[in-house]
Amino acid sequence: MVDSAKIIIKAGNGGNGVVHFRRERFIPKGGPDGGDGGKGGSVYIVSDPNFATLDHFAFRQRFEAKNGRPGGEKRSTGASADDVYLKVPVGTVVKLTPSLREAAATKQSMQISGSPRGYARDDEVEREMDFDRPGMEELIAKGGKGGRGNWHFKSSTNTTPLEATPGQPGEEWRAELDLLILADVGLIGLPNAGKSTLLSILSAARPKIANYPFTTLEPNLGVADLSGKKVILADIPGLIEGASEGKGLGTQFLRHIERTRVVVHLLAADAGSPAEIYKNYLAVRAELKQYGGQVEAKKELVVLNKIDLVDEEKVGEIIKFLLKKKIKALPVSGGTLSGIDLLKKELLFLTGK
Repeated sequence: MVDSAKIIIKAGNGGNGVVHFRRERFIPKGGPDGGDGGKGGSVYIVSDPNFATLDHFAFRQRFEAKNGRPGGEKRSTGASADDVYLKVPVGTVVKLTPSLREAAATKQSMQISGSPRGYARDDEVEREMDFDRPGMEELIAKGGKGGRGNWHFKSSTNTTPLEATPGQPGEEWRAELDLLILADVGLIGLPNAGKSTLLSILSAARPKIANYPFTTLEPNLGVADLSGKKVILADIPGLIEGASEGKGLGTQFLRHIERTRVVVHLLAADAGSPAEIYKNYLAVRAELKQYGGQVEAKKELVVLNKIDLVDEEKVGEIIKFLLKKKIKALPVSGGTLSGIDLLKKELLFLTGK
């Protein structure tokens, strides 16, 4: 799944105005009638709920609208180019920085005008847009205006103007696209904590499940129907120590937790002694804090999963150990479905559904 992309967006240039004189039979000196150029196409970005990834930006880095057509005779305006609409999934954040051409033009303009203000650096984000709702539409790059034909320059002192203006260039931007999953609940934990299994139980999602680390290589989404309320769940790929620094799957998926209301932190009951399980909990919490963005401050529900793989005595020991650390854990089993109904009630309460 492609959830980030860097592209160039270029609007079309305006068509050139033309120099032309009316020449018809019996009208040898009809005067200037060169038409205006057409408008260049603009580029828009639209959020479309039918798209789930940014895969369609993976193999193409430049998106351009066409140029306007030049003017014609008899003061006819050249055809304007069609606008281009780029579709992105809901949840995409778009950051725009000036292209090298735009940055140079801005610098030159300010130097000529003597403005004391500085101009945008090449890496400076000038606009940031969050497409967090379906059907949002934003103009990204405006098409250039068409140039003026020579009939505009006719006057009493200039009856045969030989001048016309070129079309204006369309805007050009560098765009960084980042898809942040929109989910009510994010399932987090170390690899093999049982997140994908729990997602398949709570929703109709069918993620790939196997008994080895990093089975989940991309976030999986599922919609749980909890007492008639729809709750969107996201299975965030397993975190390991150092993930916030790029180890394992790195920060590639940590950022998807940013928009969730609640995090369900899964601990595997068969992952060792109570002290080792607590250490696993601290490792994941440390990565959330290190990542930043206040993700560690989100509501958290700690779930002790896979209780069917250990005896009841050990489950009790783990829960008591965690309580001493001021952590209340909800015991569940993806195999026997024990505790699942209580988990659903907790999710409804925490998400405010």
